[in-house]
Amino acid sequence: MPLRVIISGGGTGGHIFPAISIANAIKEQHPDAEILFIGAEGRMEMQRVPQAGYEIKGLPIMGFDRKHILKNIKVLVHLWKSQRMARKIIRDFRPDVAVGVGGYASGPTLNQAANMGIPCLIQEQNSYAGVTNKILAKKVAKICVAYDGMERFFPKEKIILTGNPVRQQLFNSNLTKEEARRAFSLQTDRKTILIVGGSLGARTINQSVLSYLDKLQGSDVQIIWQTGKYYHESVVKALSDKDLPMLHVTDFISDMGAAYTCADLVISRAGAGSISEFCLLGKPVILVPSPNVAEDHQTKNAMALVNKDAALYVSDVEAVQHLMPLAIETVGDDDRLHTLSENIKKLALPDSARIIADEVMKLIIDD
Repeated sequence: MPLRVIISGGGTGGHIFPAISIANAIKEQHPDAEILFIGAEGRMEMQRVPQAGYEIKGLPIMGFDRKHILKNIKVLVHLWKSQRMARKIIRDFRPDVAVGVGGYASGPTLNQAANMGIPCLIQEQNSYAGVTNKILAKKVAKICVAYDGMERFFPKEKIILTGNPVRQQLFNSNLTKEEARRAFSLQTDRKTILIVGGSLGARTINQSVLSYLDKLQGSDVQIIWQTGKYYHESVVKALSDKDLPMLHVTDFISDMGAAYTCADLVISRAGAGSISEFCLLGKPVILVPSPNVAEDHQTKNAMALVNKDAALYVSDVEAVQHLMPLAIETVGDDDRLHTLSENIKKLALPDSARIIADEVMKLIIDD
């Protein structure tokens, strides 16, 4: 009988990339394994998972509306439906093990799997545990985490420090720094800043760059700027009457490996997946945590690095005033860049997907 695994969760790339990485690692070890994903209808995973070559089923689950309490009657109905659907999917698929990566769908899926006696593992990407994983912690056998000190949220005996799985293609770039810069039509010998705000973009980070354009013209710095699809048109319009050859502006970077190779310094939000990439690549980074996330967990992610002198931090409210001056100052300071790079590398946890896949297998053997 081939190994059968359910993997559930999603909602953002920060949940989906690790989920797919874990699936790939299981497949490497057991090529005949059958893997079924369970996600939330209408969310990103319903496209990204099939693109990665895996089957996915959707649940009508949605998040609670904290502002409009009465709307949560509908949410509760969908939760009840999702529990029933998850139970049927599990009964039909008959998995040996279930893995949850956070996000709406992992709640009902892992809850039902645990109730049916299936061994379960959850993966928590952030330094501040999500609500779904905190609830599931009582029922699962193992909890894979990326940060120290997670016994604040979970039973200590269940915790395994594995790190976050990252996109493996980031490490497949064979370009030199000079070749990568030429690929982005940049000068090969200039200090380079990479600005990323996620696939949709980050408004505050974009505003910070726009407000600093006049001073950028006088600096000896060049920038790869991923505006995000949502903000790209307005940024291009704002730049239309300016001659700024030191800017490479794009809505989306398909080859992030090459972009990271170019960069002496990165400016980014503080999502757990991105931070794991910076650690593994040893990239100096200025983190601007998003204020629009549950429990302000991005600030907590950022401070876990800042407190070890492994990253710099600018709050969202101060970014327009302080972000670009700090970036220009930092990218010109080779000693500071070296210190940040060496310190962030110390926090890297490589081979996370393989280690989690090993833990999944141990659950089946131990069961």
